[in-house]
Amino acid sequence: MRPDDATIVIVEDNFQNYVLMTRLLAHLGVKDCVWKESGWQVLEFAESLPQIDLILMDIFLPGSDGYALLERLRGHPRFEDTLIIAVTADVSVQNMRRAEASGFDGFIGKPLNPDLFPTQISSVLRGESIWDCG
Repeated sequence: MRPDDATIVIVEDNFQNYVLMTRLLAHLGVKDCVWKESGWQVLEFAESLPQIDLILMDIFLPGSDGYALLERLRGHPRFEDTLIIAVTADVSVQNMRRAEASGFDGFIGKPLNPDLFPTQISSVLRGESIWDCG
């Protein structure tokens, strides 16, 4: 999939992180980004959202964690085949392995590397997996 055809949802409670990701994705050519502060908002608005190609989800969100949200998202027919990448500041090989075992499609550590992040997302959209502790 080409970045300019992708619809990406960013699940991030830190507005500055969202802005950074959006700018880097725009540089890549992504035109359609949706921001949700929690995974519950993604579930709540699932039927009204456009086709979603990729979800970039923080692991530690207010009121829940990304692992529980991933399970709920995967249980929803709308998201069972959607690529979901963990994006987290809790960077360790152990946490990356937990994310993989839980069913995430990839892992990107924070702080984001602005030189590398667009390439990582481009790779994901081409069907490649990314497992990077940063």
